[in-house]
Amino acid sequence: MARINSAALGNEPISRLLIRQALPASVGILVMSLNILIDTIFVGNWIGPIAIAAINVVLPVSFFIAALGMAIGIGGSSIISRALGADQQERALKTFGNQITLTLLLTVTMVIIGLVFINELIPAFGGKGEIFKPAKIYYRVVLYGVPFLALCMMGNSVIRAEGKPKYAMAAMIIPSVGNLILDYILIFKLDMGMLGAAWATSASYVFCLGYVVWFFLSKNSELKISWPHFGFDWPILKEISSLGFVTLARQAVVSITYLLMNNILFDLGGEDSVTVYAIIGRMLMFALFPVLGVTQGFLPIAGFNYGAKKYSRVRKSINTAILYAVILGLLVFTGIMIFAEEIVAVFTDNATIIAETPDAMRWVFAATPIIALQLIGAAYFQAVGKAVPAFLLTLSRQGFIFIPLVLILPRFYGEIGVWISFPIADLLSTIITGYFLNREIRKRLKADTV
Repeated sequence: MARINSAALGNEPISRLLIRQALPASVGILVMSLNILIDTIFVGNWIGPIAIAAINVVLPVSFFIAALGMAIGIGGSSIISRALGADQQERALKTFGNQITLTLLLTVTMVIIGLVFINELIPAFGGKGEIFKPAKIYYRVVLYGVPFLALCMMGNSVIRAEGKPKYAMAAMIIPSVGNLILDYILIFKLDMGMLGAAWATSASYVFCLGYVVWFFLSKNSELKISWPHFGFDWPILKEISSLGFVTLARQAVVSITYLLMNNILFDLGGEDSVTVYAIIGRMLMFALFPVLGVTQGFLPIAGFNYGAKKYSRVRKSINTAILYAVILGLLVFTGIMIFAEEIVAVFTDNATIIAETPDAMRWVFAATPIIALQLIGAAYFQAVGKAVPAFLLTLSRQGFIFIPLVLILPRFYGEIGVWISFPIADLLSTIITGYFLNREIRKRLKADTV
């Protein structure tokens, strides 16, 4: 078998390589985020603000199941990047085959469980009062498409690990464009309401998987697996699970956060407060796209060079990624602070929501310029296969700090206590991550060994 063409990850200048890797990732995340954003705008204007809240209730369940694919993808891709760096092609192929089998097995099982307990899960995640009925309509149909999304997210990580960021970008753009077109047809033209929004979303996942399958069957991919690669290899499976658990745990915490936030805000301010959070949540997905793109671009570079024992390149990739992400985070912060009112007005004409959301959004984004260090630091440990510190640092922000804050501060400060929990958690987790990353660089990345 020919050498998999990923050597550029270990040879090209880091700055140029990071831009080449991060730019397609950023564009892909931008388009995907725009899809979510515009989808929310369509739903809010064509169906109503309750529909925005309903979708926000469903997201943590569907995203958690889909995150199984992302977790398996990122965990396995860490192995693939390091295997390619160490010239271990068969290990990379076996890992990919195991990723596919594991993703299918777990996501289909979770979808069945999610459908069986539909009436219990929706209220638990804040789907109460007027929100319950539209949330149930959306939930059922979207869950059908979640296994397709999980396979797409898994495949996207592997495409990136091959050093093919432009194809990974296309895999994110295709379903986004498809979803928006179907939104227009099903919601606006055919007046299908929440059912139309749900089918548009699920169909877009099918489009995405079709493209990912085409990529791996085409000459563009050099990961040509055969049937024996699908059989479980337990040492590889264990490593995929330990590294992927970091991503899965992060998404589990995100789902728990949605559960807590929706219920706390419903108790504090009813459906309107849940809608405020839904709008802010969409902006968090959208506005941070360049920072997340740098993080995605950084992962295969760090993993490949760590596997090749080129530690000076690993150090340079860390420093460059942090610098780029901080600059981009500062631009995002400035935009949100200046244009918060204009942003909110795009989503709805509800006067209460327009009045309450801007200040809350400014609090949520207050620490944006510094979160780059936290994201890159946690990503480094995952890229190089160090599951325990990756797990702890990934969860430090939302799991260990934010959730306790959001349970405590609203008792004393009401709804403002919810919003100030965000920047406090960002600040504390960044300090913690900075400490451990600096220690790792000084102890483990001193000099190349090749």
